[in-house]
Amino acid sequence: MQRSKNDVWVGLFVLIGAVAILFLALQSANLLSLSFQKNYSLNAKFDNVGGLKPKAAVRSAGVVVGRVENIVFDDKSFQARVTLAMESRYSFPKDSSLKILTSGLLGEQYLGIEPGAEEKTLVEGDTITSTQSAMVLESLISQFLYSKAAEGNSPDDSKTKK
Repeated sequence: MQRSKNDVWVGLFVLIGAVAILFLALQSANLLSLSFQKNYSLNAKFDNVGGLKPKAAVRSAGVVVGRVENIVFDDKSFQARVTLAMESRYSFPKDSSLKILTSGLLGEQYLGIEPGAEEKTLVEGDTITSTQSAMVLESLISQFLYSKAAEGNSPDDSKTKK
């Protein structure tokens, strides 16, 4: 009888451990976010969102202040419309700006919000108009190569001297 009770307790602890590991895995992969804070929604439009995904962090000064809730394509303005769920304990001025940034050189993308100087703050449903799209690595490389090719085609003044 005693062995049976021990088996039940060991099984219970193993089950609790498995649930804890599953919780940590989902939390670290940004697939689960538990927040009991109230949120308010903001909108922003970007020309290019790059690899930004729903549930990506919105950070200010390195602190997570919200999450990306939804990303849809607006077929009237031909831009991506991003909906943000901002924690209500954080308020930002109406002239704040958003940038799509990358963690490290090739890490995941997140939104960085830079506060403005206006006294009025953003409220539910407001749209942030000052946005900076994601930098696409391929386009930066092609611009660099194009500029180097243009330098190579220009005539060198030292060769034309007599």
